[in-house]
Amino acid sequence: MLTIDRINRMGSEEFVSALGLIFENSPWVARSAWDSRPFVNAETLHGVMFDQVLQRDASARIEFLRAHPDLAGKEAKEGRMTTESTAEQGTAGLDRLSSGEAALIDDLNRRYRARHGFPFVICVRHYTKAGIFAEFTHRLERGTDMELEEALRQISYISRYRLGSMLAPAAAPHE
Repeated sequence: MLTIDRINRMGSEEFVSALGLIFENSPWVARSAWDSRPFVNAETLHGVMFDQVLQRDASARIEFLRAHPDLAGKEAKEGRMTTESTAEQGTAGLDRLSSGEAALIDDLNRRYRARHGFPFVICVRHYTKAGIFAEFTHRLERGTDMELEEALRQISYISRYRLGSMLAPAAAPHE
């Protein structure tokens, strides 16, 4: 387990190696945040990292979102998701979909991506499988600007969980 003190002493490469997976397939977030050391606590560290994403323009944020896999999509079926995403999707049973559920989620993924230009992102730990399907359907109908904001909000939750799982209990960010 890491501590904030240990993180603050890390060199750039060690920092990126240790924290680069907090944001899906985007080690640049950790690389960009390293210069802001020292971090007072986990909340500050998370805030600085998330700000690296928020400081980008809309097209860069969309590219950042495109680094995320489709929910229970092709990457999951082929075993190519990160360990973190695999575990997270498993918490809601997305690794055990019926054939009908798998076909429905494939259709929802396709439609969502076609409408918004990036994958549907949700913090699956906050939802049941039924809740995820309901959110998918609801969010598919919203405008892309609203969905960009919502996807980033969901990534904030996901990344807080990921950071918290790496840190010693006293250092973990508050949920």
